[in-house]
Amino acid sequence: MSYVVLARKYRPKNFAEMVGQEHVVTALGNALTTQRLHHAYLFTGTRGVGKTTVSRILAKSLNCVGADGQGGITATPCGVCPACTDIDSGRFVDYTELDAASNRGVDEVQALLEQAVYKPVQGRFKVFMIDEVHMLTNTAFNAMLKTLEEPPEYLKFVLATTDPQKVPVTVLSRCLQFNLRPMAPETVFEHLGTVLQEEGVASEPPALRLLARAARGSMRDALSLTDQAIAFGGGQLLESTVRQMLGAVGRQHVFALIESLALGDGRNVVGTIDGLRKQGLSAASTLEEMTHILQRMAVAQLAHADLDPADPEAPEVQRLADLLPPDQTQLLYSLCLHGRAELGLAPDEYAALVMVLLRLLAFQPASQPGIQRSAPPAEKKSPEPASRPLSAEPQPTPRPMPAVAVAPASIAPPAPVRAEPLPPPPPSPARQPVTPPPVVQAPAIAVNAANALESPDPAAPAVSPVSVEPAPGDVTREADFWHGLVMDMVRAETVGALVRELALQSQLMARDGKVSPAKWSLRVENPTLQQASTRDRLQAALAQHGHAVQISVEVGPVADSPAIRLAAAARQQMAEARETVLQDPFVQAMMREFGGKIVPGSIQPLNPAPSS
Repeated sequence: MSYVVLARKYRPKNFAEMVGQEHVVTALGNALTTQRLHHAYLFTGTRGVGKTTVSRILAKSLNCVGADGQGGITATPCGVCPACTDIDSGRFVDYTELDAASNRGVDEVQALLEQAVYKPVQGRFKVFMIDEVHMLTNTAFNAMLKTLEEPPEYLKFVLATTDPQKVPVTVLSRCLQFNLRPMAPETVFEHLGTVLQEEGVASEPPALRLLARAARGSMRDALSLTDQAIAFGGGQLLESTVRQMLGAVGRQHVFALIESLALGDGRNVVGTIDGLRKQGLSAASTLEEMTHILQRMAVAQLAHADLDPADPEAPEVQRLADLLPPDQTQLLYSLCLHGRAELGLAPDEYAALVMVLLRLLAFQPASQPGIQRSAPPAEKKSPEPASRPLSAEPQPTPRPMPAVAVAPASIAPPAPVRAEPLPPPPPSPARQPVTPPPVVQAPAIAVNAANALESPDPAAPAVSPVSVEPAPGDVTREADFWHGLVMDMVRAETVGALVRELALQSQLMARDGKVSPAKWSLRVENPTLQQASTRDRLQAALAQHGHAVQISVEVGPVADSPAIRLAAAARQQMAEARETVLQDPFVQAMMREFGGKIVPGSIQPLNPAPSS
């Protein structure tokens, strides 16, 4: 006898053998038990989830007469009566399967419907099963509408499709629809273990997990891959042979890549990718395995969920979760997930993989050894709302413009532009310069309108960037010093990612130079910036700029930080742009004579200050 593949040999014969589709099995079982039967059923779902299998079991349930020949409609077909055995072997005359992919015309449908006028020959019901029904033409669909709506009492329609969106709504409204879901990897893993145990094939659990994930929710694909793996492994399933057959990347390579990214070791990242290229492993599989490990790391970090102690990879995943901060874990996951779409666009998928991982390294501090990083291109973005602090990005080609003085933050921000027509404003005298409160006597910080990273201009008028209350003179001097130092570090690209955010959003409260090394005290409002690793990286960046100090970070209200000053400069720039537009004679004439309106948010500065 010829060999029967596992997908056909272990096709379920009754509802009890179905796995992963309990919602469909329960509904059909209850309907058969109570004999509340619909005349047309539509089964939808991806390939290999059991649509044809359910239709055959349903046909046996409708026509089963039991082992003694006295049975009726049942949810548990006997499997030994003539109706059950004939349906399983495909020779039951009252059960007709039509492949709509190759019989999609109106003539084939009419030939099928001509049989509907005749009563069943052997069974209790005639069952017409149309597979891939979405492939039928519109004419064929129209030809079957009337019979599908009011078939004879002895006729049941069973339709199956992988693309229900292509089925006309006139057909959908006449059917009772069931959606068969993709199988969970755990369900496939358990079923494969049962099948291999019955077959007497030795297997390793990691090999079955690889097959379960590679099946992508299809039980038929899982059994087909298992057949291939048994032949490839010489009658046994080992993790090494299955991984080689699938081209899957070993977890040791994935762990090495994630650890190198966490440590900023670019040389080791490139070397690991070269090793994957020599072994012929898939670049897409590399990113897929990385996203799987990063997802488990994020769950361990943020959900505080214990990893499965039976999993041999759990200790390594926990070690990497402790090594990489949670926010960087989320960033790596997102970039790996979106990087898979870029592999097909590059001439070489390994080159695309290298670029994706180098993009990850671009968010690491430049002070880490082994990283050669070039200046990232500037990105023009719209100004952020005034309530959100802005981070600075260096512009490659700054264009000089007159410096704009930062106004006191105590001044109310400009009101939003109204959508209704504005009355023409009367001629107004020349604008008076805004004077700061007389209480504050702090040196001013001037920010260039085209590039917010310009050095402070000592000739600018004295204004205060503080928004809450006037700060003491020493605190203001520390803020001036810290602002200039942070801008120098950003321009030199000494800081990046979280370290840059810590520098921009912090306020230098005090410097103690009487001890060695000197101690600096910073204050931030966001507790996530208080991580020890971020603080140590900022401390290393300060050492590169000649300040070998020991810094401490506390959480509290921040009144004056580089980010607040940059945000104030952006608000001032937006206010001036809005005022320039409203006072333009042409704009006033358009609003006065034609009822013109200014769309809210449409006014933008010509050269907005850079933002993070």
